[in-house]
Amino acid sequence: MAQPFYITTAISYPNGRPHIGHAYEAIAADVIARFQRQMGREVRFQTGTDEHGLKMARKAEEQGITPRELADEMSGYFREMCDGLNVRYDRFIRTVDEDHHRASQAIWQAMEAKGDLYLDRYEGWYSVRDEAYYDEKELTAGEGGEKLSPQGTPVEWTVEESWFFRLSKYQDKLLELLQKPGFLEPESRRNEMVAFVSGGLKDLSVSRTSFDWGVGVPGSDEHVMYVWVDALTNYVTGLGYPDKTDLWETFWPADLHLIGKDIVRFHTIYWPAFLMSADIPLPKKVFGHGFLLNRGQKESKSLGNVTDPMALAEQFGVDTLRYFLLREVHFGQDGSYSPEAIVTRANAELANSFGNLVQRTLSMIVKNMDGVLERFERAPEDGKLLGDVNRACAKTLPEEFEKLNFSVGIEAWMQAVYACNQYVDEQAPWTLKKTDPERMKAVLQTLFIAIRDLAIAIQPVVPEKAAAILDQLGIGAEARSFADLANAAWFDRLVESGFPVAKPTPAFPRLELPAQEDA
Repeated sequence: MAQPFYITTAISYPNGRPHIGHAYEAIAADVIARFQRQMGREVRFQTGTDEHGLKMARKAEEQGITPRELADEMSGYFREMCDGLNVRYDRFIRTVDEDHHRASQAIWQAMEAKGDLYLDRYEGWYSVRDEAYYDEKELTAGEGGEKLSPQGTPVEWTVEESWFFRLSKYQDKLLELLQKPGFLEPESRRNEMVAFVSGGLKDLSVSRTSFDWGVGVPGSDEHVMYVWVDALTNYVTGLGYPDKTDLWETFWPADLHLIGKDIVRFHTIYWPAFLMSADIPLPKKVFGHGFLLNRGQKESKSLGNVTDPMALAEQFGVDTLRYFLLREVHFGQDGSYSPEAIVTRANAELANSFGNLVQRTLSMIVKNMDGVLERFERAPEDGKLLGDVNRACAKTLPEEFEKLNFSVGIEAWMQAVYACNQYVDEQAPWTLKKTDPERMKAVLQTLFIAIRDLAIAIQPVVPEKAAAILDQLGIGAEARSFADLANAAWFDRLVESGFPVAKPTPAFPRLELPAQEDA
């Protein structure tokens, strides 16, 4: 039996509407979840919104509404984004959920019972935008001399009574964890965190008294938990913690926390330390992906280049956007996008290469064989093509996707598509129709088999389009896993069933470049 698989995204901070970075992470996580399901694993996929903290409280105050009203409205946009991008989560968690408050207080009490919490006074720098504390040595000077966080966000001097967590107590254990291969990837992120921990850890302020929008601290009515204690706990809330539910027993520890590179510290230093303190097993892997840049620039409201992912999906199609983001960017690194790049990539690979291969193959089967499949004898060149395609789809792509090397896996898949198109050009079935009709049938049906493998393999990335192609090929939902790629008898069964190949509809129509605006 394949081991169950639990994947989470970071929960998004909904003080504004979703941007392309939120979509990128949600899509990547969905691709991983779909891939693991297709590999035969029972998968639990959780995403959601992080709705507490000073940033939300201030944003609500600016708008003249309550924090809960703001949270309800904005969280809805994130759920709509996930649903609109075909992100098939098992739970969309909100930190205002009642069970989440219970789980957060339970983990707090577990840390307190360990003797890892104490009351003191916090004086230091705090970034409201990052919801993060920073040492003086981490700050930089802005153009006007103001102090900025490492992320370039404003910081303010904060003085208040606070509960502290004995983070320093776990320094050696955290260093050992971070040096363990596979826990934190990519390697560049691991090196950063090893250097940070090696520089010495201070105890962490984990409660606030200057506002009340958060999870209350048990036994300290005037305190609310530091938003990251609350936020990180969502990963165990969704499995029923502190109760030992079936979900908990099946899926914890998490197989993968997928997060942005800017919040690696919280997930690989604070979160493991909290878990160690609460005697909860640690997650197996944290992956800190890079940023998406708009034409090479970081998106910001001041530059006016913030992109609505749903507008891109509406313009180019959901599956096209999903394909571009996973194909274009080497996962883990920063990457750039533009409408022109999306159109160029989609037309070259999805429309001209794969889409055209499907369209002309099925059209020729309908036109020249009346849509009737037959058993045929493979020539050596047929066997070579099918072997190459199957290796790309059943071996190389899954191996690379397991390592989160999506662009590498898709490249192998694309090379198989190119091989099919080259085979078409070399075999020239339109000529064989006149000179050797039986050979023409063998060529077309070889391509039919290859397309089936290609469509099964690319399902996690373009689920709707791949499903539509597999429907046209007569491949039922019960036979679309990676394990089914090893099944050589399916074609004969399809022949015996008398499955009629119908005239195809284009899977990937060509896209037009967006109109240029007048200067």
